[in-house]
Amino acid sequence: MKKRFALVLLLLVVAIGVVSPLYAQETATAAAPASKTVEVARWSIITAGFALAFAAAFGALAQGKGISAAVEAIARNPAATNDIRGNLILGLVLIESLVIYVLLISLILFFLKPFGA
Repeated sequence: MKKRFALVLLLLVVAIGVVSPLYAQETATAAAPASKTVEVARWSIITAGFALAFAAAFGALAQGKGISAAVEAIARNPAATNDIRGNLILGLVLIESLVIYVLLISLILFFLKPFGA
């Protein structure tokens, strides 16, 4: 069974390698620089949007997990509330700073022209 799977996988990789030149880049035309700039701008906006969505989603999940763990730890040991609260605030600040960095990079990708003027 493993040999058959390996053979099928090998044939699939070879087939992809043989077919991949079909998707090669076309020859350049006279209008290529303008359309290329528009295409790069379009993809930079799409990339920035997805990056911001992922950062916000996973940042929120991480903050929720951190708060949940802190509340559970305080419930187990109420005497350590101040230490847990301080570490929680520090962790939340670090998580949020990562999301803010992604926001900054996304804003740069949104508003700066790609590859100069």
